[in-house]
Amino acid sequence: MRTLIIDTDTASDDAIALIMALRTPDVRIEAITIVSGNVDVGQGAINAGIVLDLCGARVPVYRGADRPLLKPRADAGYFHGADGLSDVGFPPPTHQAEPEPAVFELIRRCRTTPGTIDLVTLGPLTNIALALRIEPQLATWVRSCTIMGGNPGSIGNVTPAAEYNIWCDPEAAAIVLASGMPITLVGWDLSRGAACLDANDMARLTTSHHATARFAMACSRAALRAATATQAEPGLPLPDPVAMAVALDPSIVTHTTRCGVAIPLDGLARGATLIDELGTTGQHANDPAWAHTPPPIDVCRSIDIARFKSMLFRTLEQD
Repeated sequence: MRTLIIDTDTASDDAIALIMALRTPDVRIEAITIVSGNVDVGQGAINAGIVLDLCGARVPVYRGADRPLLKPRADAGYFHGADGLSDVGFPPPTHQAEPEPAVFELIRRCRTTPGTIDLVTLGPLTNIALALRIEPQLATWVRSCTIMGGNPGSIGNVTPAAEYNIWCDPEAAAIVLASGMPITLVGWDLSRGAACLDANDMARLTTSHHATARFAMACSRAALRAATATQAEPGLPLPDPVAMAVALDPSIVTHTTRCGVAIPLDGLARGATLIDELGTTGQHANDPAWAHTPPPIDVCRSIDIARFKSMLFRTLEQD
């Protein structure tokens, strides 16, 4: 049995990723921590509760950072709807958030059972950066950390250079990626193109007799409209479910680059994920313009799309 803590800014694709984890039999979710991102932390906690009620699950939910470390908060209502779930009007959940702060719960739980918890982050990295600032040993207590974020080798989706999760709080991302934590980075680019749900995939889920499958499509209506209109996607991209699939079954990844990843904090490239695949930062170690050589992490470059979709359907189409 694997143990996960999931850090999320619960919008539509986050909700689907939560269902995937909740419906995987050899996985226990220790806690869900909420960070400001797609929606504010209050709405994020509500959305996580809606998913837990839908799945009949009891997992503690903790509210975390309500804004980035330095920059102003920027939500993604333009993409996911004002409530993050396409403004469908889902009933409020019976599941309520716990009173304890997410950052301290994250530290406490990882300290209590070091080397046993797999961390999965689906939003900006503010909670994780704050936890590392308070307790740097967190980097050694976590067994693994799968991050949905960045756009290695691809275009950005909020600026020409940056993906939303990293752009929301690049200072936090820089802290986490420099921490030495055992990280796997799953970029936004892996959910694009052929990895999108196509018309047949979406029809299958929309007409399913499984409530979670229908919920997945209902809460994604806004994201589908936005992705096809503004990103020219051929269907519905699911970045967080792709990252969750990698966390649940790393063999879905078909190519990985182990390298440093730098996060620019100013200029036009602010929030970009610059991968040092050829080790070029080491050639400039004495140049003061290079603050440090980023520690190596695993950067996913390609996935088995058929296996990803098989896992997605298997977990959504359960009673």
